[in-house]
Amino acid sequence: MNPVVIFIVLIIVFLLSGIRIIFEYKRALKFRFGKYISTLQPGLRWIIPFIETVQIVDIRVITINVDSQEVMTEDNVPCSIDGVVFFKVSNPEKAVLEVEQYNYAIMQLAQAALRDVCGKVELDTILSKREEMGKNIKAIVEQETMEWGIQIIDVKIKDIQLPENMRRMMANQAEAERSRRARIILAQAEEQAAQNLLAAGKIIDQSPSAIKLRLYQTLANIASEKNSTILFPFPEEVLPKIPKEKN
Repeated sequence: MNPVVIFIVLIIVFLLSGIRIIFEYKRALKFRFGKYISTLQPGLRWIIPFIETVQIVDIRVITINVDSQEVMTEDNVPCSIDGVVFFKVSNPEKAVLEVEQYNYAIMQLAQAALRDVCGKVELDTILSKREEMGKNIKAIVEQETMEWGIQIIDVKIKDIQLPENMRRMMANQAEAERSRRARIILAQAEEQAAQNLLAAGKIIDQSPSAIKLRLYQTLANIASEKNSTILFPFPEEVLPKIPKEKN
């Protein structure tokens, strides 16, 4: 084979081996003989083969789970708490040059911060103020990650596992609270009904016709059952009439 053709083929292979395609959501750090040179932007890029290398960094929002941590709250209640961290790389150069495996480092920071924050508050605070707990954990983690060129987007507490006896106690407490509310509502209903009956009685007392209509309505309700007999020992007309009050 012609040496010139071989040389041309080698040149083409050499040039093609240096082509890199960088996606829009990634950045590539270029190193020459191990020394950082520059950050390659998205698009078609070329590096010197065997001399230069690239390390790809994803700049999208990344999610990592915080493994369940055994925490003793301020009121001495043991519980297992896990969460999730949302972050993104804002400075690819620092994320690669300042820290090794930033995903692992952030997870360790989040675990320590979760134990620290949740161990200083009572269980009721953790259950009722998850958002506030997440913000406190975020503030602790981002103090370290800012120097790494990493932005913490949010920290969420996902699940809180309590001992079985504690869950039974909380269920009993919730049941007692619902029973108390039901009794209060029933008492209020009885009070309102008594007030309405008193007002209705005063209105009926002011009109003999109203008393008769109420009597007939009561008899009609009784007769609808068809299981009783109603006897009148004397006509209704002979009942004493209530004199009208003079104004």
